Amino acid sequence: MKTKNPTNVLPLPREAGEKLELDMQAVEAAKGSLDNGAVTPGYGPHRDSIVKLLNDSLATELVCVLRYKRHHFTAHGLASPRVAEEFMVHALAESGHADRIAERIVQLGGEPDFSPDSLLGRSHADYDDSTDLKSMIRANLKAERVAVEVYRQMTALIGDKDPTTRRMLEDILSDEEEHADEMADLLDE
Repeated sequence: MKTKNPTNVLPLPREAGEKLELDMQAVEAAKGSLDNGAVTPGYGPHRDSIVKLLNDSLATELVCVLRYKRHHFTAHGLASPRVAEEFMVHALAESGHADRIAERIVQLGGEPDFSPDSLLGRSHADYDDSTDLKSMIRANLKAERVAVEVYRQMTALIGDKDPTTRRMLEDILSDEEEHADEMADLLDE
């Protein structure tokens, strides 16, 4: 239902002569179902799919934390102290990503899945138990590249269906790109 009331019209035209108007039915619907917190009916049918995507990403981040921590504690060789420290920095960053994703799942009315039984099955990245430094770096670079691709696809899939989640994923994507560059630099040394 479109209204002629100028208080409901946004001043920024999309195209010459086109006016943007709020969907007042959706605004009214947002006044109900208060138990849903920030999740308004405008999230539509995509909320459950977004929560599933996020839970799979949560599993990926948790597997990455475990892989980086194992590599941190088992790295050895001349270059290992510096590389091991980098692994720990990345483990902490991935843990922060997992926390942000879990928090967003809860905001969307879902439940974050931390079940150890299904982590590897839901993760896009692999766990790695390499024992030499170069293999560890390669495994981490591979996982970071997978994360970059997954987050890139997720941001495209989510698009304008959930701008808050998309922005969070774009921020995490930027971190993952930086992590991949850092692993590639270590591999070149």
